[in-house]
Amino acid sequence: MKRISAAVALTAAGALVISGCAAGGGESNNDDSGLVEGSSITAAWNQAFYSANGNTSYGNATANNNINYLTYAGFNYFNNVPELVQDTSFGSYEKISDDPLTIKYTIADDVKWSDGTAVDATDLMLNWAALSRALDTPDFDPAEYTDPDTGEFTDAFPTDVVYFDSGVTPDARFGLVQDTPEVSDDGKSVTLVYSKPYVDWETSFASPLPAHIIGEKALGIDDAEEAKTAVLDAIQNDDQEALAKISAFWNSGFNFTALPDDPDLLVASGPYMISDFQADQFITLTANPEYTGDNKPKIEEITVRFIPDPLAAAQALENGEVDIISPQATADLKTAVDAIDGVTVLTGVEGTYEHLDLQFDQARNPDNIFKDPKVREAFLKTVPRQEILDKLIKPIVGEDALLRSSQIFVPGSEGYDESVANNGSDQFAEVDIEGAKALLAEAGLTNPEVCILYASNNPRRVNEFALIQASANQAGFNVTDCGSEEWGGLLGTPGAYDAVFFGWQTTALSVTDWTANFEEGGINNLSFYNNEEINALSQEISSEFDEERQMEIKMEADKILWNDFFGVTIFQFPSVTAFSDRVTNIDPSIIAPTIFWNAWDWEVTDSGSTDE
Repeated sequence: MKRISAAVALTAAGALVISGCAAGGGESNNDDSGLVEGSSITAAWNQAFYSANGNTSYGNATANNNINYLTYAGFNYFNNVPELVQDTSFGSYEKISDDPLTIKYTIADDVKWSDGTAVDATDLMLNWAALSRALDTPDFDPAEYTDPDTGEFTDAFPTDVVYFDSGVTPDARFGLVQDTPEVSDDGKSVTLVYSKPYVDWETSFASPLPAHIIGEKALGIDDAEEAKTAVLDAIQNDDQEALAKISAFWNSGFNFTALPDDPDLLVASGPYMISDFQADQFITLTANPEYTGDNKPKIEEITVRFIPDPLAAAQALENGEVDIISPQATADLKTAVDAIDGVTVLTGVEGTYEHLDLQFDQARNPDNIFKDPKVREAFLKTVPRQEILDKLIKPIVGEDALLRSSQIFVPGSEGYDESVANNGSDQFAEVDIEGAKALLAEAGLTNPEVCILYASNNPRRVNEFALIQASANQAGFNVTDCGSEEWGGLLGTPGAYDAVFFGWQTTALSVTDWTANFEEGGINNLSFYNNEEINALSQEISSEFDEERQMEIKMEADKILWNDFFGVTIFQFPSVTAFSDRVTNIDPSIIAPTIFWNAWDWEVTDSGSTDE
């Protein structure tokens, strides 16, 4: 999210992650890396961390991936231009062939986990197994083993099935790499062969988790090298018994809401590692002594405090308790931070957008009322999009406030205006209570209950819910409150809610970013939505390199989604970032991880103090 003094121009969006919303130059360096011993700063975020595996449907959230970005190294990342940067200090990748698409990934020399274990091809192979799901038990459905109160898998989850909860589909990303990759003789490279061309192959390989830790915990092996060997053998030999244990730990073993008793769960490959974590209070990152990559940190310790209330975050900044804040913006927040001395305030529009989705199946309401398109259309007609924008967003950024009217395109990007003119979103531009009543009558429903999930500890979302509830109740819906402070983990949980509103945050620039939200089985398809036309378009665009046809596909999909009453988009997030003169080099990106993208460059200024 690019915070500048005026609204930023929004460009092509990328892969999406659930958003909970949205720190500098001492010269007394103690080593050649630039790290200043004893230096520390505190940032604030509006949602607590809860999983060190952001590649699961449960853990895929900004609150987690802000931290995971700094603790797990990878082959590339996006800067704040934004543009893709290859991190050759971690490893390199090379396209060997276009037909078939063949990519070789190689770990750089001397790359280690924070416990001293080498990062190698086994870590990459486990990443492939998890992200491709090529070894999963066929046709297994985990829905009945998901706790509706937490979103996590229950203890009743079968122990004899292989299921990696990465949400990948067969027509995109590593779902197209079903053949077991080849491992090099030196154990540092893997070669992946795609079943067909994939346009976004360069951003497919997420940062890997430590295979040796997963092997130790899942298989009961104490020695790191033996554990790695066992994991690699299980993958290469398709050992379903071992893989069932490995996948179970990969899915849930890295979920924790306070500092775990087992320090092995904190093993890191990035510039920082988790050193302290108090439930619902803060998480502390300390420079990783084993990190030898290019992104060496300058500040030894970064603490992220969890402050859901924007005004409380502003007060903490004024009191000197935190150095940087980037909460969900409100008009009161902007007023508060503008009044603080010694603080830089950046405002603009983010790459995140608010949207309301309906559950097509496995809803809280036992009648699954939104299976009926008339009921979906009726409810969406009651969502007061413009009122939400006028009352909650315009007071922050004025006329720069943007009502978003596309499920696919970002306002200001190529194709947005043309798509909006033809996608059917205009039928939801204004509230139509009478039209909604008529549709409910046609559906034969009286006072149907709709329980809405949202972040109950977020003041802006509380106000948003009140506006939606009041409007929908006028049309005859009985809107009830499913709000929860644990809303992120509940997303996509069967039986937990009927509708939900939250933000999708852009994490990468890619052609296929939208497909995971809407295709059957996609990791971000939390609505149990299944439309054959959308599935076909998702599959087509994954191997389409012609830019004109890519645009046509996205416009077709946008129109289908609005005409199928999938949900409504509401607004682009306004942004307010403020930081004290204690820190410098804060230069947020418009895409995730926003303020954290260059945390290794942050420095404490001469006006700040450091512990000696």
